[in-house]
Amino acid sequence: MSHQPVVSVHTVDLIPRPEAWRPTGAAAERFDIQRARLGPVLGLKKLGCSVTQVAPGRTGYPFHSHRVNDEMFYVLDGEGELRLGEARHPVRAGDLIGCPAGGPGSAHQLINTGRKPLRYLAISSELDPEICEYPDSGKVGVYAGDDEKDGLVHLTRYADQVDYWQGE
Repeated sequence: MSHQPVVSVHTVDLIPRPEAWRPTGAAAERFDIQRARLGPVLGLKKLGCSVTQVAPGRTGYPFHSHRVNDEMFYVLDGEGELRLGEARHPVRAGDLIGCPAGGPGSAHQLINTGRKPLRYLAISSELDPEICEYPDSGKVGVYAGDDEKDGLVHLTRYADQVDYWQGE
């Protein structure tokens, strides 16, 4: 892939999430996202960067925390609400948001509360593997490698935990 040193965040083509990652059932009414992954285009290996757009009244991702990677968001257009741990914060164009790695207390989610698309730049470290926790649903996920190729993606619920020695 040819890398570009400069990309305009205002002219990139946004695409829906891949079919394998599209929400189904009731979740399809809550989650909607389009994005352009810019890290690979810019030749970045340890820093992720995407232009992300969320439709009015929707959110892009479940409430989640990262145990390994920090995330930062810069709101380009629109307005919304940041859930961060137990708190909620209004956000709008020009706001810079920091979501450090940690446990459920650092869980976060951006929700579009406005009447037009919420568009933001999402920047994150790209350390691998990653562990994410989903406090609303009691899930934990392990992600390693490129999930669109041969990577490992494993989601489970805390309630399904087994003893370390079980089956040995």
